[in-house]
Amino acid sequence: MADITLVTGGAKSGKSRMALSLAADAKNRIFVATAEARDEEMQEKIARHGQERGEGWITVEEPLDLELVLRNYPEGILVLDCLTLWLANVLERGVSPKDIDEGSTLWIEAAKRRSSTTIIVTNEVGMGIVPITELGRLFRDLCGSLNQRIASEANRVIFMVSGLPVYLK
Repeated sequence: MADITLVTGGAKSGKSRMALSLAADAKNRIFVATAEARDEEMQEKIARHGQERGEGWITVEEPLDLELVLRNYPEGILVLDCLTLWLANVLERGVSPKDIDEGSTLWIEAAKRRSSTTIIVTNEVGMGIVPITELGRLFRDLCGSLNQRIASEANRVIFMVSGLPVYLK
């Protein structure tokens, strides 16, 4: 039976640290990184995250095809970090909202079929100002809708605030 945990919160709220701590005692740990090292700042951030994880992780870098990764790793605790970057990646490549919805249904179903825990990290982006651009508003709305879908399927939902967890579900 699927065991899904959603860890959400604002930028630098402690989401990744919490996700890693939830997986710390597992023997078989998979880290799915959706970030792409497109500039120096992101390269440094990715390297820093790798150092924070330390030894003992299988790292899979996959910016787009989450369903494939979830199907290929049915066992072992899996941390997917992060859904917000995945959404940005697919939007940037011109994927339509309808196709994003259908694609996310496929990988959510794949997560539900895993025999081990899946921990999904995402940002709560709808608590700030209204974005000035149409694309910004689309991103915010898609992210909010996707977060709600995953939260409804998750066994646990943790909201991180200033490094502190608030257990919602």
